[in-house]
Amino acid sequence: MKNVLISGASIAGPALAHWLARYGFTTTIVENSPGFRDGGYAVDFRGDAHLAVLRRMGILDDVEAARTGMGAMAYVNKDGKPQASMPADLFAGDIEVLRGDLARILHDATRGTTEYLYGDSIASLDEDAGGVTVTFERSAPRRFDLVIGADGLHSNVRRLAFGPAERFVRNLGLHCAIFTVPNHLGLRYTGHVYRTAGQLASVYSARHNAEARAAFYFGSPEQDVHRHDVARQQQVLTERFAGTGWECDRLLAEMRDAPDFYFDSVGQVRMDSWSRGRVALLGDAAYCPSSLSGMGTGLAIVGAYVLAGELAAARGDHRAAYARYQDVMREYVAGCQKMGDGVAKLMMPESRFVVALLNRYYKLLPYLPGKNMAAKIARRTAEGIVLPDYAPAPTRPTS
Repeated sequence: MKNVLISGASIAGPALAHWLARYGFTTTIVENSPGFRDGGYAVDFRGDAHLAVLRRMGILDDVEAARTGMGAMAYVNKDGKPQASMPADLFAGDIEVLRGDLARILHDATRGTTEYLYGDSIASLDEDAGGVTVTFERSAPRRFDLVIGADGLHSNVRRLAFGPAERFVRNLGLHCAIFTVPNHLGLRYTGHVYRTAGQLASVYSARHNAEARAAFYFGSPEQDVHRHDVARQQQVLTERFAGTGWECDRLLAEMRDAPDFYFDSVGQVRMDSWSRGRVALLGDAAYCPSSLSGMGTGLAIVGAYVLAGELAAARGDHRAAYARYQDVMREYVAGCQKMGDGVAKLMMPESRFVVALLNRYYKLLPYLPGKNMAAKIARRTAEGIVLPDYAPAPTRPTS
């Protein structure tokens, strides 16, 4: 039997554990956070490939039940007056859910078959011909046959097995912050977006309008702030958006009480290979397309399906499975990353003149012949893979 350690308990890790358990693998997930992490922005699935994987996992009904039901989003001016409307399918795809709700669905689906080690992380990886000896920050060392890094843009496994982040992470010149706030605007299945030169702020309703999520984006080179220094991150955000109009000052004040404040650069991960020896990477750790692409979660779900299926099909031969996993996913990943590049270039113009032109364009968009073009491009990208049909393994994989 193959004994697999997965780093990361957000989306990609539990999705992989779900599939591996079906094929008879023993799975352990290690997660640095002290417990289950709720919160986060809305994520979406679109097209046949995404929905087919959710259906095959047996969680499509649960995901649909958790959908946000988001409608069109409105661009507003500094006084909050709507200036233009953006269609729901551009932002929400076929199914949109909050990241925390999706993570809980996946956790509930795997907690009976997967060991979860919360509040711990991998300290070192020592591979030999028979497996990998893993030392942890807190737990005793253990042996595993395979190690999978599904631990996001700032992957610890990628750093340990492949090298420092600067070799693989490409900053797209933006930073973002997302956090929960009261729904003080009384938004009902909608959101408001306010844009100025080099900056964008938004708020949208969540959990059936009982609360809301605030999201801020701003153009900037890499900030000299530690990823875990929340006080400094909030100071940077306040310096950028205080006094800029609309609801920004109120949202910044509510930020101080948010239980789930998130701040990070917007980046992509570009790697020639997603595996080294018995270690492989999945999701954002291997090929993050950026949060702007709208493809990251669907890409992670599809990647987990393919990686687990190839490991089972190869009867546990990780070399063959990892190579085939990359062959199947490479072109799909490239398309999703291209989407992220394109959105980043359009989202944050530094010129007020360009901002005014874009606002004018969005105002006219409902009346233009190509009004659905962006949504169609996103759907075509999301459907840009033919899913292999992995039959359940008749017996447990051999070592």
